[in-house]
Amino acid sequence: MAFLSIPNVAITGISACVPKHEEFCSEFPLFSEDESLNFSKTTGVISRRVSSPEICSSDLCYHAADKLLSDLQWNREEIDCLVFVAQTPDYHLPATSPLLQKRLGLSDNCLALDISLGCSGYVYGLSVISSMLSHGNIKKGLLLAGDTISKTCSKNDKTTHPLFGDAGSATALEFELGGRRLLFNLKTDGSGSDVIKIEDGGFRHPVNLDSFKEMKIDEGISRNKLQLVLEGMDVFTFGISKAPANIKELAEHFKLNLENIDYFIFHQANKFMNEKIRKKLNIPSEKVPYSIERFGNTSCATIPLTMVTEMRDKLQNNRLFHIACGFGVGLSWGSVYFETNKIVVPELLEI
Repeated sequence: MAFLSIPNVAITGISACVPKHEEFCSEFPLFSEDESLNFSKTTGVISRRVSSPEICSSDLCYHAADKLLSDLQWNREEIDCLVFVAQTPDYHLPATSPLLQKRLGLSDNCLALDISLGCSGYVYGLSVISSMLSHGNIKKGLLLAGDTISKTCSKNDKTTHPLFGDAGSATALEFELGGRRLLFNLKTDGSGSDVIKIEDGGFRHPVNLDSFKEMKIDEGISRNKLQLVLEGMDVFTFGISKAPANIKELAEHFKLNLENIDYFIFHQANKFMNEKIRKKLNIPSEKVPYSIERFGNTSCATIPLTMVTEMRDKLQNNRLFHIACGFGVGLSWGSVYFETNKIVVPELLEI
């Protein structure tokens, strides 16, 4: 099992950035008034932020990182690694992380790499960058996680278009000898890869003329093969079974008392699903913050976005114990226990 205990790492700050443009579910043309109300009641989404064509995931992450570095007053020459997590990169190649290294003014001694993961991406990204920092050869690092997932959704698909929003985030971490541990439980099941998928556009199924043909799947659901498929019931079944079990395994393996956790930050996939997870774990509602109402499902950015928008004052003024859990596309899922102690959290940025 992929249980990881990574010592000597401190999270120093977290920031997030979203597009200014806001879209409301009540204005979605394929919904009647009753459908809109029911959609918001079940998913939790009232509005979300949608990027314009010229804004990419890297732009959102850049602004989050640039502000965070300024507030931390870090010397950019001292940042030794940058990890970028996204499934909406700028290009097929080059990777996006070198572009961000250059744009942020980091040294060419900085290690930079991309991770292609969505819903579980923030948790997996934390495991990768923490492992790099843990031994002390790398002192400071940036984890940038963000997606402009709305660009992948058909405007004629009521299962995806009103659900997904765009956001970017930056998390600053540094080596701290004897510092706090991050504890992980990470899992994968590729047999479920079809339930959240874009069929064409990669090298298995390259773009062709048929890729652009819109197909009617059902009433209110039309899309082409370059747009996102979301099998909602399969994802729901997966989420309510795997996420709580994963958190319980994490707690049992590392002998954590869940009652001592201050906050549980779940991937903002669907509020009804997350409430099922919360109740399965007997977690009080005040320990489970939500940002999905205002921002929708922002893929790998949901966990840090929720922390910035819903927990900022607490994070800046308190020592806190957290468990975060990401689950979805892949299928891939995982949970992480970590601590924060009066970290830097700039106000949410909008571009």
